[in-house]
Amino acid sequence: MVDFNTKKIVSTYFAKGSVHDFTLFKQSLKKAQLDVSIRVLADSGYQGMGKYHTCCQIPFKKTKLCPLTEEQKQANRQLDKIRITVEHVIRALKIFKMLAFRYRNRRKHFALRFNLIAAIYNKLII
Repeated sequence: MVDFNTKKIVSTYFAKGSVHDFTLFKQSLKKAQLDVSIRVLADSGYQGMGKYHTCCQIPFKKTKLCPLTEEQKQANRQLDKIRITVEHVIRALKIFKMLAFRYRNRRKHFALRFNLIAAIYNKLII
């Protein structure tokens, strides 16, 4: 999770093996509750997040039978302009090549190393 105002990494969560982001989000909610007042901005991979967190924004998805209206397209653009901050943080983390490619070291060390990289990033972002 990234704080929108400070652009700092607030929290991280990991799983063993390949797990979808939304599944990882649901697992992390079981361990620690997310405050209801926090606004969550997510991409379209988090469809159905409204059941788990009431204050969330997800882009509208078009289907073959139901194309997006102009208002929905405009809402998606506004959400994308805000979410680009998170994408910039991800890009900054991928400068560390450990996160850009497949991790080929011991799996139990990945969480520690990722948190160290996140701490370095948070320290540099001041």
